Amino acid sequence: MAACIGSMTGLLSVRWGTAGRGPLVACRRWAGSSADTVYDVVVSGGGLVGAAMACALGHDINFRDKKILLLEAGPRKVLDKLSETYSNRVSSISPGSATLLSSFGAWDHVCNMRCKAFRRMQVWDSCSEALIMFDKDNLDDMGYIVENDVIMHALTKQLEAVADRVKVLYRSKAVGYAWPGPFSMADSSPWVHITLGDGSTLQTKLLIGADGHNSGVRRATGIQNVSWPYDQSAVVATLHLSEATENNVAWQRFLPSGPIALLPLSDTLSSLVWSTSHDHAAELVSMDEEEFVDAINSAFWSDANHTDFVDSASTMMHYVVSLLKPTKFSARQLPPSIAKVDAKSRALFPLGLGHASEYVRPRVALIGDAAHRVHPLAGQGVNMGFGDVSSLVRHLSSAAFNGKDLGSMSHLTGYETDRQRHNTALLAATDLLKRLYSSRATPLVLLRTWGLQATNAVPPLKEQIMAFASK
Repeated sequence: MAACIGSMTGLLSVRWGTAGRGPLVACRRWAGSSADTVYDVVVSGGGLVGAAMACALGHDINFRDKKILLLEAGPRKVLDKLSETYSNRVSSISPGSATLLSSFGAWDHVCNMRCKAFRRMQVWDSCSEALIMFDKDNLDDMGYIVENDVIMHALTKQLEAVADRVKVLYRSKAVGYAWPGPFSMADSSPWVHITLGDGSTLQTKLLIGADGHNSGVRRATGIQNVSWPYDQSAVVATLHLSEATENNVAWQRFLPSGPIALLPLSDTLSSLVWSTSHDHAAELVSMDEEEFVDAINSAFWSDANHTDFVDSASTMMHYVVSLLKPTKFSARQLPPSIAKVDAKSRALFPLGLGHASEYVRPRVALIGDAAHRVHPLAGQGVNMGFGDVSSLVRHLSSAAFNGKDLGSMSHLTGYETDRQRHNTALLAATDLLKRLYSSRATPLVLLRTWGLQATNAVPPLKEQIMAFASK
């Protein structure tokens, strides 16, 4: 290594190992100019989570004298006028995420455009009568269904409001990184060097990777990612209800092939997210409209997967619980029937799980799908990312207030600890649910039936689940 350092005239390229985060040094000459622009923070990836990160920092009072750059590979998304047709890509926004968006003014834009609150959530099994109903005594909003384009428009508006602090480079992508070396040298830089696709270069004190589950930032740092594909794809579509309703309930039914969810968009429209086998997903997308609508209604209403034994056991459990706890149960509600589907709104995408072994390295932090990828059955994907933003901004704001180095591990590890505790538990829970409800084996069906009934009968437990999901 001494020979390597001695022959070096530029910056060391360093990759930190996962064991103890010790430096593994690889020689690479940095050809960038000393006149490269230096940013305090560069966010790589301008999707919902990356744009929210740049927004939150740009509006933070402790970052008023900082320079922030957001790199987005795609073009600037303009939404001057809402289309009458709803987008098929929507997100379930938790109260915690709405609070984050409110903190820098984006939620006002969302509310002025369109979103739909839901006040109940009913989850039930297709193999039994078991269900769980989540609601609040005062019927407060449990969450909001919002088109991704609407959220992106709101974030873009708020980025423009802090254009003096946050620079956004559209159609720009980082293609190379050089990390600061572990040894101080007179001609080396202590910052991360970034090469863009057009050949230009820049430097940053902190690089935030928000570039999706195939994150280039994560790969470049050498952070290990535990991941596997599920044997499922998600089919999405915009659906018309048979009749107008208050439509303030989010519905989810666990089928043996995967969960199907119906999320409210308006009094007459709902969004479909149906996770099923790859072959079945392809079949659903290619069906004619009438056949597709029939398949959806059958998925929500059919009792074809019931067995007399499980139904009898479910009835017995219900009777026992009512004796032990003679209070009113949340009444079962019937889901709305579907009349038609928006033309060209059907699409599918493959599902998988992923989790980075580390969220941070010196001068690097991962957020959103770059750090974790989750099954959509809990509707928590973007909320986990927004939770990352809230935590990282809080730690960085404190560091800036105290005059600390933004890229220091002293506060980055605090962010990592906060978020891994929350995200790991959620990833494990959703993966377990996916596997548990994919089986038709009678013992497992009976186990989950009784578990669902017992949980539904214990309000404090349901409140804990709702509190965890609302963050």
